[in-house]
Amino acid sequence: MTRTDDDPPEWAKERAREMMAAGDEGTGDDPDDAAAADAAESPDRDDERVPDVPVEAVDEAERLTRLAREAESAEPTPEIEEAADQYRERRDALAAEYGYTARVRDEDDALVLYPDEWMDDGTVQLDRVEDTDRAVEVSLSGPGDADRYREVAAYNEAVAEAVAEAVGEREAEVHARTAETFASFMSNHYVRPVDDATPQMRAEFREEYLVRNGWPTDEQLDAVDESLSVIESVAADVDESVAVEALDDRESADDGST
Repeated sequence: MTRTDDDPPEWAKERAREMMAAGDEGTGDDPDDAAAADAAESPDRDDERVPDVPVEAVDEAERLTRLAREAESAEPTPEIEEAADQYRERRDALAAEYGYTARVRDEDDALVLYPDEWMDDGTVQLDRVEDTDRAVEVSLSGPGDADRYREVAAYNEAVAEAVAEAVGEREAEVHARTAETFASFMSNHYVRPVDDATPQMRAEFREEYLVRNGWPTDEQLDAVDESLSVIESVAADVDESVAVEALDDRESADDGST
């Protein structure tokens, strides 16, 4: 039968009411909730880049490995062998705290730290490797003079401290942190002063070491070239002999307090 009035049918009215109700609910969403959802789906770049092992732990693992080697380079005795074993055990225990296994790769003389889940009976299982950036590698045979490691490290640390003092508070969060990481890189990888870095060394630090091991912020990465320039400029006023004397004084004070 044909309707003669202008009113829509009841089913149409009901459908219209449902659509209006749905529209009201959509416009009532909290924008903060939407922003939070977007943030959850898009994690911060810094969070994605944070490595599993902090640079301080990597440096300590390398130091313990070098100490074990130094002990073994002396005339072998049961005491020396025990000391070398203890250094390695401390290194392995440190790596294990972060879920890693430490090894020395003989073919290129490098300390490597691999996630435990990659390992099976001491061997890396390639089918378990999902992200190679999780591995940490440190060369143990840098081209510098290994006998001068103590002096070079003292100088590089002094430069990093001088950078922190020379820059402003905001820049300290960027340049000083990068200077500290660069000091560790040059001392432990190449046993060379920070201001003696070649372009290739700077590129390796900028593109590999800092990203993998330095816990860098986005601001650090954006300013890394500027930071390296600041480091070189500040280093010109740092005297290595003064840095070594300061280290001697600190060590003497530590010995006197024990």
